[in-house]
Amino acid sequence: MNMICLAVHLLVKSGTESEVAELFRPLTEASRREPGCILYIVHQRKDDPRKFLVYEQYKDEAALEAHRNSEHFAQYATNGIYTMVEDRDAGMYHPLP
Repeated sequence: MNMICLAVHLLVKSGTESEVAELFRPLTEASRREPGCILYIVHQRKDDPRKFLVYEQYKDEAALEAHRNSEHFAQYATNGIYTMVEDRDAGMYHPLP
């Protein structure tokens, strides 16, 4: 299986938490409709609402690349959420056999 997983930890600028959360709603909906997307879940940390965790699974690298090149990613992530990010840590994982 070529499935890959992406875990993205975001720290957003103070005061932008609600705006970021709202932008994640349409991004999540559109991402889940992508043919190569298996799972797309956004979490907001309970004890620090400036911290978000995005957990994504795709059928393969091509599906992840299609996600990154999508119109909704550009609109809501690149030109939206990422303009309010103070720190970002993304890691790519693969399932153990």
